[in-house]
Amino acid sequence: MNTAENRIVVGTDGAEPGRAAVRWAAAVAAERGLGLLIVHALHSEQLAYGAGLAGPVPWLDDLAAAGRRVLDEAVADAETVAPGVPVDTAMPTDSPTPYLRDASKSAAMVVVGASGKGFFAGMAIGSTASAVIAHSHCPAVVLRGRKGTTNYPDSGPVVVGVDGSPLSEQALETAFDEASRREAPLVAVHAWSDVTYDDVYGMARLVTQWESIEDDERRLLAERLAGWQEKYPNVAVERVLVRDRPRHTLLEWSAKAQLVVIGSRGRGGFTGQLLGSVSQALTRHAECPVMVVRPRKTR
Repeated sequence: MNTAENRIVVGTDGAEPGRAAVRWAAAVAAERGLGLLIVHALHSEQLAYGAGLAGPVPWLDDLAAAGRRVLDEAVADAETVAPGVPVDTAMPTDSPTPYLRDASKSAAMVVVGASGKGFFAGMAIGSTASAVIAHSHCPAVVLRGRKGTTNYPDSGPVVVGVDGSPLSEQALETAFDEASRREAPLVAVHAWSDVTYDDVYGMARLVTQWESIEDDERRLLAERLAGWQEKYPNVAVERVLVRDRPRHTLLEWSAKAQLVVIGSRGRGGFTGQLLGSVSQALTRHAECPVMVVRPRKTR
């Protein structure tokens, strides 16, 4: 078994989006010298007897056999894309969410498809995907493709949303690392109309000119990027400062990016909110894979 952040965890349901997720994860694992853990959950509790009756699930053997076929196909897909990558499989019998969450504790990233069938249906907006990206112990990737397909781009910039929050700083670190690994440019997007100036400057919002605010935001972006540009001198950085809501700008950039990196929530979010409006919008509507960075957890 591969452990200690030496593997990528990917969930699949056997439908094409799930199989495409396995291929994407396998390719990334091969490039980074990582192993792969493929997870297919049987969700057998859905087959339990009604009316509170206890007893064995009569179709469990058939369900397990079908699940094994899904995993065998997924392993074959992974070996076709990335021969030589160590592959493990897991087939939990209940909801995939707890298993994927626990597996993320020893993973470099966890990957889920944007849509599927059965319990993975509507992954980008369903409870399983939301729970995975809200509670993962490592970066979680929701695989979205161009115009809702499984065409996951392998060219274009890495785009990151920057808002000055601590979690945004983690997203910046992850985005620079991803851009360096992919030998891709980085686009740092700071959209500042969502910033609540009443929280920062009190009544200054009422009297400060937009130009002055924009200068402040430009300096904030430069300060956030400076240290990372020194650490990753090989990454070309484009700064994008717009007076717009960040979800709109990031969605536009997703149509020409190979990856968008965002924090699970940012500045201005409600205390205790697991997923911010920007991360929700991107995982629903982006046209490239979206990597959601979670707060670091003490292990």
